[in-house]
Amino acid sequence: MAESLPFNYQPELRRRYRTAVLTVRVLLALTLAMSAAAFLGRNHLQQQDRASLEMALKIAIVVFGVGSVILRRTRFSSLRLRDITALRGASGLLATLEKTTIQVAVMGAAVAVFGFIATVMTGNTFYTYGASAIGVFVLLNCYPTLASWQKTVAHFDPAQG
Repeated sequence: MAESLPFNYQPELRRRYRTAVLTVRVLLALTLAMSAAAFLGRNHLQQQDRASLEMALKIAIVVFGVGSVILRRTRFSSLRLRDITALRGASGLLATLEKTTIQVAVMGAAVAVFGFIATVMTGNTFYTYGASAIGVFVLLNCYPTLASWQKTVAHFDPAQG
C-alpha cells in the first residue's frame, strides 16, 4: 500500500530551490562586481590593440550568451520534463530544474568573466560593460521562482498536485 502514498516533495523542492537561487544571486553579484571593478580601475588600464583576442572573445561571448538561452529552452521543454518525471518522478524533475538553472547561470557568469578578461587585456571597459549586460540578462532570465517550480511539479507529476 506504500505505492499509493504520494511523495512529499516540498522539503526537497525548497532545498533545491534555495541552492539554485543562492547560486544565481552569487553569480549576479560577481557579475556586477566585475563591472564595478572595471569602472573603478578604468584609469589604470592600458589601451592595447589585440584584434585577434578581441574577435575570439566576442565570438565566445555570443556563443555562451545564445547557447545559454538555447540550453535553457531545450532542457525545459515540456516533452523532456514529462519524460524525466515519468522515469524519475518528482525528485528527478526537481534535480533537473536545479541542475539546469545552475548550468545556465554559470554560462551567464562566464560571459561576464570573458568580458572582464578582455577589458584587462585590452584596456577597453566596453567589453566588461557589454558582456556584463548580457550576463545579467541571462542570470535574470534563469532566475527561478518558487511558484513556477511548484507549478511545474504539479503539472508534470499529477500525484503531487
